[in-house]
Amino acid sequence: MFEVIGIIQNFLWQFPLPLMLLLLGLGLTIQLRAVQFRQFGKSLRLVFIKGAADSGDLSPFQSLMTALAGSIGTGNITGIATAVAVGGFGALFWMWLMALLGMATAYTESYLSIKYREKNALGLMSGGPMYVLKNAVNYKGLALTYAFLAAISALGIGCLVQSNSVVDAITYTTNINPGVSAMGLTLITGAAIIGGVKSIGRVAGFLVPLMALCYIISGLYVLIYFYAKIPYAFFLIISSAFTGQAAAGAFVGSTLLMAIQNGVQYGIFANEAGLGSLSIAAASARTNSPHNQGLIAAFGVFFSTLVICTITGLVLAVTDVLGSTNLDGSLLKGSALAIKAFSGANTNLSWVVVFGLILFSFTTMLGWCYYGEKCLEYIFGVKIILPYRICFIGVVFVGALVDLNRAWSLANLASALMALPNILAMFILRKRLRPD
Repeated sequence: MFEVIGIIQNFLWQFPLPLMLLLLGLGLTIQLRAVQFRQFGKSLRLVFIKGAADSGDLSPFQSLMTALAGSIGTGNITGIATAVAVGGFGALFWMWLMALLGMATAYTESYLSIKYREKNALGLMSGGPMYVLKNAVNYKGLALTYAFLAAISALGIGCLVQSNSVVDAITYTTNINPGVSAMGLTLITGAAIIGGVKSIGRVAGFLVPLMALCYIISGLYVLIYFYAKIPYAFFLIISSAFTGQAAAGAFVGSTLLMAIQNGVQYGIFANEAGLGSLSIAAASARTNSPHNQGLIAAFGVFFSTLVICTITGLVLAVTDVLGSTNLDGSLLKGSALAIKAFSGANTNLSWVVVFGLILFSFTTMLGWCYYGEKCLEYIFGVKIILPYRICFIGVVFVGALVDLNRAWSLANLASALMALPNILAMFILRKRLRPD
């Protein structure tokens, strides 16, 4: 089964999806007159406006933190380390390019989500691609398809991969039994999930800025420690983006296609622009302005990718850990590679990566549980919310003990499938956007 999953996800990510996302982001950037750059300053200011007088459940800041909770996760550490270990440092260049264009995609997703959102039976806001497909173009069948795929994706992207990477990092740095780590993570996640969106918003509003600040400071410390290597790191990233990268140590080398594929797919996994999930969180914001919420979403993509992911990538480059191996001679990648890189300046910084992964993954699971329940709510109504939360909590434990490669294969396939109807919706409705 996993061989079939691998074949399908490799096909989708090697050509169709990167091309569609690239063209969509470029087309939206042109049509919106580069609104993500023209009004970047305004997007930053909007993050801190309370918006208490407008309709919605969370402040714009809390909705952004909920979205960032979903997107800033193992993809920003483990995912980038995996992208580099497979595609070389050229993958970072393609990640940057897709993030810059993805800011326009995120703007569009959130704009449409605010414009076509609804109130559910509990009086809370519900939105996202499924409501856009139903209310804007009357594609009810496609709306149901997206909701189903996204609910399944929440268990893969937002649960299996996250819990798997956390336990992997803990096992690599400590002697704690994986089953014990999995149980502890499950209990903590379950306690936060049961409280619903407002509880998730409060937790995310506190933890996301705190953990991001700690990670940024630690990354900057490493870069300052190896400051002499920073110019070469940028040279390596840009040059290998167009030529591939030669073998080094246990790293077997990469081609141009491998750099593009890994840069795009792990970049999307890190910021979620194009998947539609960001717009589900955006729909909960207390705002009546689709344009303003779109700008906030665009800033989220900038922060998660061009700040957090870039720090991870540069640390990997300046510490020269690509091609390192485990004691058994196997190639280091994922969490283990990131931990080794941060340890290059100070061995204590390995714990920053471990705790960063734990906190990043914890909040990511909260965000994706919310995405999944909103999607199933669209299909079955509000009665499904509690059973889904219980199911999600159980998958946290199971996912922690699944093979990492299998977890990534499931996540890549799920993200590819859920992106397709969302891309179609944005393409159809692109002319309805009215940016300031």
